[in-house]
Amino acid sequence: MHVSHPLNERSEIFMTRLSDQTGLSHLGVSLARVPPGKESFALHVHSVQEEWIFVLSGQGKVQIDDRELDLRAGDFVGFPPNGPAHLVRNTSDVDLVYLQGGDRRVGDRGRFPELGLVSYEHDAEHVALVRDEQIELRPFSDWLAKD
Repeated sequence: MHVSHPLNERSEIFMTRLSDQTGLSHLGVSLARVPPGKESFALHVHSVQEEWIFVLSGQGKVQIDDRELDLRAGDFVGFPPNGPAHLVRNTSDVDLVYLQGGDRRVGDRGRFPELGLVSYEHDAEHVALVRDEQIELRPFSDWLAKD
């Protein structure tokens, strides 16, 4: 599967969805390959899903909020929900290859801090992108009648 984030022209990643091939539905695991000079996606954080990567070959960087850390074969990095925003970048002249995975909890929202956007799964085939400033969060108690 060839993936490119529509709002990041540097995004290019080739993935083989290993978990789908084995019938796993609660856990997602993919073999990922990012070409030289490309980025995995867009800087983001998930609201309920955990993610991780394990580098198999190549070198690159992982951006975690405003810090960049080196990546090389054998490195493992985990990204907790509502943790720091993250992005993988291939800074070498060979492919960066890694395993990536996470759980597939429903109700996840992706936040893209550099883009000022939040993503929601609209249905099985669409993602809704909403500007941060357009989101009004109200507690459920606001909807209860005051008797």
